[in-house]
Amino acid sequence: MGSERNRKNLWKECAGIRLTEYLIKYLGKQKIILFGTSWGSVLGVLMATERPDIFCAYIGHSQVVDPYENFKYVYKKIFNLAENAHDQKSLNTLNTLGSPPYDSAKNYGQLLRIIKAYEKQNSLPVPDSLWKISAAYTSTKDEQDRSDGDDYSFINYVGNTPFGIKPMMKTINMIQHGLNFNIPVYLIQGEEDILTPKEVTKEYFDQIRAPKKEYILLPKTAHGFNVPVIEMQYKIMKGTFCK
Repeated sequence: MGSERNRKNLWKECAGIRLTEYLIKYLGKQKIILFGTSWGSVLGVLMATERPDIFCAYIGHSQVVDPYENFKYVYKKIFNLAENAHDQKSLNTLNTLGSPPYDSAKNYGQLLRIIKAYEKQNSLPVPDSLWKISAAYTSTKDEQDRSDGDDYSFINYVGNTPFGIKPMMKTINMIQHGLNFNIPVYLIQGEEDILTPKEVTKEYFDQIRAPKKEYILLPKTAHGFNVPVIEMQYKIMKGTFCK
């Protein structure tokens, strides 16, 4: 009983839930559409399954499922790609690293650099205009703060044993905690996404229980945003009725 009460209190104070409640009041709506991408898709699933009363649909992009275990699959996939490309430089790094999990955030960083390079080769580029930062946020301090924030988030996400930091991703498992939705679910998946690969997200999608669900596979699209992702996101939102 106590743990259930604590869980309810935790979600009551969740920043995402409180922001949603504010937006509903501010916009004069009963519910809004929830969109989550990559790490945001973890929060998105948990919020949507916990509080379906304030959301009319969940859209997941580059959906994270079970990153701690899935990194093993990702390693095999990128190793095969490097082998087929006769990419000896990447193969040397991958052989040195071995298969995850790793004790060091640096090792995950080396693996991710190879993954990003291969994703970039096979996907449509992101227009510069899509990520244009306002001049008010381009100072040297702003750039340093963004870099420090990325480093802090990454090391806490993957963990780093020498620093005594446990991997947050080890606590994430959508198969165990994110299958039952009481709202429509849409998963947007990049065909060239290696970090959250289609084989993993499709297996998760097939197990989801929802009043309506749709899996959208986009060609020439990797883990991040590009024009097809933005257009699909807009199409789903335009076609979703929210009171």
